[in-house]
Amino acid sequence: MHFTSEQCLDDGVLEREFTLGEIPGILWTPESTSAPTPLILIGHPPLGLRRMYPRLVGRARHYAAEYGFAAATIELPGSGERPRWAAAEQARADLRRAIEAGEPVSGEIVDALILPLVEKAVPEWRAALDALLSLPEIGGPVGYEGGVISVGVRLAVVEPRIVAAGFFAGSLVPATMFEEARKVTIPLHVLLQWDDEGNNRQAALDLFDAFGSGEKTLHANLGGHTGVPRFELDTGARFFARHLK
Repeated sequence: MHFTSEQCLDDGVLEREFTLGEIPGILWTPESTSAPTPLILIGHPPLGLRRMYPRLVGRARHYAAEYGFAAATIELPGSGERPRWAAAEQARADLRRAIEAGEPVSGEIVDALILPLVEKAVPEWRAALDALLSLPEIGGPVGYEGGVISVGVRLAVVEPRIVAAGFFAGSLVPATMFEEARKVTIPLHVLLQWDDEGNNRQAALDLFDAFGSGEKTLHANLGGHTGVPRFELDTGARFFARHLK
């Protein structure tokens, strides 16, 4: 891990950009802390870190300033400034074509779009976690939130250092991920926008039902994809506070 920039934000949160090999990332930490802090990994859709930055920094600053947590994110394969990935570009084009034609999104399109991303992204997240936990100011435990839900599901299954997760429900979930969801046992907090124009509500509910966790909570709010109420940020933060402190 190589830090490339550093700035102190106006609420006492230190923001550092880094690279891990070819992977860009951002780390936010409380400017001053007396002990190693828990860490939240913040996932995001494959739209690029620069485009997603306003939403990511808002969440990270809240976690750091209000709860004393560190937060970090990395760029997904084929997104942002990383090299284009031909198979992913083709899958996205097929998805757009189906939506514009008013056709159902086939399982083949979903598999081509999501499964290779999971296979590439999860090892990168785990490598980032190795590097982050080697820093003296970060001691764990670790939570994961947001992002492509299938990436979060895989991480929750294979990464024992993640002890709680907050997911954003989405319907582009390969059928094979439902079987993985049954293996998830950590506490979960799941957000669902009831009127999400790009989401199959029943598929999201079916995935929630499939999770094997003994503690899982679903928060459903009226509104479209970008209409998540502001209060859900603190609701999610308090969920992590219960499990990371």
